[in-house]
Amino acid sequence: MKIKLLVPAVASIALSVTPVMAQATTADRASAPVGSASNLEGENGILIALLAAAAVIAGIIIIADGDDEPTSP
Repeated sequence: MKIKLLVPAVASIALSVTPVMAQATTADRASAPVGSASNLEGENGILIALLAAAAVIAGIIIIADGDDEPTSP
């Protein structure tokens, strides 16, 4: 009979203590130094933009194909 009362009590304590413990462990962390900035600008940025534009154009062409006939007989 006492086990039926013990299980919800332990569960509620565990649920209320877990966020506090998680916050305490993240406060002790030190941030890592940043070596260099992202290298996406320049040639890589232009290449990504061209690939994205080609994908959009290909999608528009596929959608506007004009194949409006039903596939079922």
